Amino acid sequence: MVKSPQKSAMYIARGFSDQGWRLLLLLVPPLSLTVFICVYATPLSPFSTFAPLASFFFNRTVNSTTSADDPCVLPLNRSQPVGVRSWKDELYRSRMAVCLVGGARRFELTGPSIVENILNLYPNSDLFLHSPLDKNAFKFSLLKVAPRIATVRIFQPKPIPETEAEVRVLTAANSPNGIQGLLQYFNLVEGCLTMIEEYQTQNNFKYDWVVRTRVDGYWNAPLGPQNFIAGHYLVPSGSTYGGLNDRLGIGDFNSSKVALSRLSLIPKLDSAGLRLLNSETSFKAQLTTYGVPFVTKRLPFCIVTDRKYRFPPYRFGVPVATLSSPGPLSGAKCRPCTRVCEGSCVAGVMPLLNKGWSWTNWENGTLKLCDAHAEWERGWEKIFDEVAGKKRAAVRKRISGLKLKQCVNDFNEMNRRSSKWESPPPEEICKLGVGQN
Repeated sequence: MVKSPQKSAMYIARGFSDQGWRLLLLLVPPLSLTVFICVYATPLSPFSTFAPLASFFFNRTVNSTTSADDPCVLPLNRSQPVGVRSWKDELYRSRMAVCLVGGARRFELTGPSIVENILNLYPNSDLFLHSPLDKNAFKFSLLKVAPRIATVRIFQPKPIPETEAEVRVLTAANSPNGIQGLLQYFNLVEGCLTMIEEYQTQNNFKYDWVVRTRVDGYWNAPLGPQNFIAGHYLVPSGSTYGGLNDRLGIGDFNSSKVALSRLSLIPKLDSAGLRLLNSETSFKAQLTTYGVPFVTKRLPFCIVTDRKYRFPPYRFGVPVATLSSPGPLSGAKCRPCTRVCEGSCVAGVMPLLNKGWSWTNWENGTLKLCDAHAEWERGWEKIFDEVAGKKRAAVRKRISGLKLKQCVNDFNEMNRRSSKWESPPPEEICKLGVGQN
């Protein structure tokens, strides 16, 4: 006897009711728990349609350091499944503000690496420069090659009055210029945030990402997409000085607003009873106080320094890496020098340093140290040129022989391409460093 399709379906359904539903009821609870954990633990992408709904159901505050190797973080640095590629493509299409702060000092060495490894890498990145006027500010004329220039502010620095809250919260210890030095640095950082907010308001949009870095950072590799982690504020590992490494930060606009508000959030830290904070510990306190989750990660840049440090470094000493160290150095101090310590020497020095102070990863054998107790060695230019390559060497030589007229022309070109320009006349900036020749 042949059953009709309808009767066959009925028998199948009955069979499923008797056995399948029992199996399904056994499977649903563990599957539901797995989905719940993954949704709850996974940072919400700012590009996700479901982010507002998920935020409603999973509204939470996280104050902890997260590993970038978390299995729920998008594995952009591993294999590239379709969903990850789509997210990566969306990142390249997103609006990004790149905030550069600090004095120009050795910008002829660091500037080209920033343009190449950050600004040129992301086609929708806008440059914001906030820097004090000094004899090296003329070197910012190199930024005429930046693909997009939003706002440039080069200003005459003035003392910042110290409030009672700032004196209570901050410490002058280990700051070269005391609390005033911290306030000047905080003013640079928060001033860049103000510039970004003004630009957003003027153009009626909101940035997806903000990258804040220092102008004295030398990048020996690109800032890859794997460093943009949705739902987290990313900072470099190492050189924490008891808090978080504040030499670079990457996050969406909301988390970046908390991270960059270095001055205006001090009263909040004061109300919380926090005291004797340096730049790094106050930076960490801002994020934790406002519930911004953060993640630390190794990043391919170092801070080119002219300061002198005792060698070999010990305990709370500062290791200075050679510019040729592959790293990633995560913002460690560096200079172009002849390496005097590598391999077993580094293995003997680094374990003696306090890991919560000025420290960088060394176990993979990529760290080589300078003897930085004196001025830069004679012939450093040749060392730099060999490490940096012909193109960056040509930029260094161009700056050393720059003429006043060319400097002025370069700044005028930058001015024409920018949305907002706040600085003394180009002639004034150039004359401070270039002279009349």
